[in-house]
Amino acid sequence: MHLEWGEYRLYSDKSRVDIKAVKSLLEQSYWADKRDIETINKSIEHSNCFSVYKGTIQIAFARVVTDYCTFAYLADVIVDQHYRKLGIGKWLVDTAVNDPRWPVELFMLATDDAHTLYEKYGFHLSDKLMATIK
Repeated sequence: MHLEWGEYRLYSDKSRVDIKAVKSLLEQSYWADKRDIETINKSIEHSNCFSVYKGTIQIAFARVVTDYCTFAYLADVIVDQHYRKLGIGKWLVDTAVNDPRWPVELFMLATDDAHTLYEKYGFHLSDKLMATIK
């Protein structure tokens, strides 16, 4: 998939992921700021990835882990701090969540922020979710 929105381009082709840029983006996060490059590589290898570019620079990233029929997990949604509040995050989440490759029954994510953004796409807090952090 290749989409354009003004001067931005979004790719779902894993070969378009700039690993060094993703590492730099994740260093801006609270959940993956210490994630090493090997872990990032492995997570990309086992995920469906979305990369947003401005020119030749990757400025946003997200990935989806799924079984393609019942379950999908949206992870590592990140927009470079210099490009936030421009609508790029909304475009990225909308594209990832509505990708026709996964017509799933349950789409999940875990976040400590941006709840109003995710609520626009049908996500809501649940008291039924159980999770563990290793």
